[in-house]
Amino acid sequence: MGYLGSIIDYGVIGCLLLMSLIALSIAIERYLAYGRIEVKKFQDRRTLEFELTRRLHLIATIGSNAPYIGLLGTVLGIMSTFYTMGSEGFLDTGKIMIGLALALKATAAGLLVAIPSIVFYNLLLRKVKGIVLRWETGHGR
Repeated sequence: MGYLGSIIDYGVIGCLLLMSLIALSIAIERYLAYGRIEVKKFQDRRTLEFELTRRLHLIATIGSNAPYIGLLGTVLGIMSTFYTMGSEGFLDTGKIMIGLALALKATAAGLLVAIPSIVFYNLLLRKVKGIVLRWETGHGR
């Protein structure tokens, strides 16, 4: 069951790290794209909205699922701690508390990925609404 600790450390935390890099890179790319967008070249509102909201769903998906992946890591860590307790046959409260504390790091990592992702998503969505409003104003709608 020792491999479970490696899965938690490298698998779950690595997955969350990858998710955070994806969310951050998409957020930066979209922010820069919004600065370069020429509202006047779009004749149709739907085309403009489609261009503006590209890949925003990925940030929202990462933000909503990162806590669950962190929770999965925590559950796996707690299972590993209980397995170690059962196989060693004695209860050392120090080892138990260390095992449980380390298990909770996955939940903390999940929240550290989710919170900024949702903030990025909301900020970018607000920027999209502002650009669409500017388009509507320019097109007399």
